[in-house]
Amino acid sequence: MIKKFLINRFSNFIISFIILIIGIGFGNYYYQISTPLQKISEKQKFIIKKGDGVNQISQNLKDQKIIGSMWNFKVYVWLEKVEKKFKTGEYLLSPNMDIKEVIQILTLGKIIPNQKIIKIIEGWNYEEIGEYLKNKMNISIEDFFSTSYDPQWKNKYDFLKDNPQINNKEIFKLERYSYQISPLEGYFFPDTYQIYKDADSEDIIKKMLANFDKKLSNKMREDIEKQGKTIFEIITLASIIEREVPKEEDRKIVAGIFYKRLKNGMRLESCATINYILRNNKKQLSFEDTRVESPYNTYLNKGLPPGPISNPGLSAIEAAIYPQKTDYLFFLSKPTGETVFSKTFEEHLRNKKKWLN
Repeated sequence: MIKKFLINRFSNFIISFIILIIGIGFGNYYYQISTPLQKISEKQKFIIKKGDGVNQISQNLKDQKIIGSMWNFKVYVWLEKVEKKFKTGEYLLSPNMDIKEVIQILTLGKIIPNQKIIKIIEGWNYEEIGEYLKNKMNISIEDFFSTSYDPQWKNKYDFLKDNPQINNKEIFKLERYSYQISPLEGYFFPDTYQIYKDADSEDIIKKMLANFDKKLSNKMREDIEKQGKTIFEIITLASIIEREVPKEEDRKIVAGIFYKRLKNGMRLESCATINYILRNNKKQLSFEDTRVESPYNTYLNKGLPPGPISNPGLSAIEAAIYPQKTDYLFFLSKPTGETVFSKTFEEHLRNKKKWLN
C-alpha cells in the first residue's frame, strides 16, 4: 500500500515536472517569437523569389539578421499552417519586427509597390521634364530627348499630324547658346502619373501623349477646326499663356489680347518666349535680352513662335481655344502674380512704372 502510494506520488511528480518543463519551453518559445531580434528600426529590402520554400526563406531572413532563429520561424509557420501562403515579391522588413509580424507581412503579400508616382508640373518645358525624370527615374535627358524624335508618335496620334517640328532636328544657335527643340514640346501633358519603376522614356512619353489625347476632347478639336486654326497653333499659344499668366481667371483675357495683336500685325512681345531662348525665368527683361536673335523672339518677330515653349495644362489650352474679347491691348504681371491690363500703350507704360520699377 505504501509502495503503491509512493509510486503514484513519484509518477505525479514526474508528470508535473514534464508539464512544467513543457510550459517553460512554450513560454520561452512564445517569448522569442514575440521579441524582435534588435531594436534597429531601419528597414531593408527582403526578396522572396519564385520557388523559395520555408527553409530558404528562413535562411535568408537569418542571413539578413532579420530573425535570430530559423527553428522558431519554421515552428511558427507549422503551427499557423501557412507553409504555402508565402508570396513572391520585394518587401521592406526590419530587425525590430518579431517573427509573427514578419510572417504576417510575407504571407499577406505586403510587397513594396512596383510603381512610382511622378508629377509633371504645368508650364515645364521638355528640358525641365527631362531633368526631373533624370532625378526621379534615373532616365538620361539625352535618351528622353532622342525618344521624342521617334516617328511612331506622329503615326500613332492624330493631334500631331499638323506638327511641323516632327522629324525636324534643326539646332537653333545663339551667340552663347546651342540647343535643340523637342518636336513634342507642348504635348507632354502635365499631370500626376503612376508608372512602373522600370519604365523607360518611351513608356513615359506614351503615358503623357495618351493623356493629352484624352484631355483634348472631340468638342475642343471641332471648335479649333471651326476657327480655322490648327492644334499646333493652339498649343503654341497656350504654352505662352501658361508661362505668362499664373491665375486661371486672367488667361482667357490674355488669350484675347494675343489674338488681337496677331490680327493687327503687332508683335506678341512675350517675356516667356525670351526666357525660353535664354533658359531662365526673369521677371523683368533687359533691353539686350529682347534683342537676342532667335525665331522664338516675339519682340523681334511677328506672329507665333515656331512652336510651343512649354507644356500647358488644360486651363491654358482652353483659354487659347476660347479667348475672351475685351478692349485691352496690353498686360503685365505684378510680383504678386496678379495681371494688370491696359487699353493703350501710355496706360501700359504707367502700369509698368507703378508695378515693375
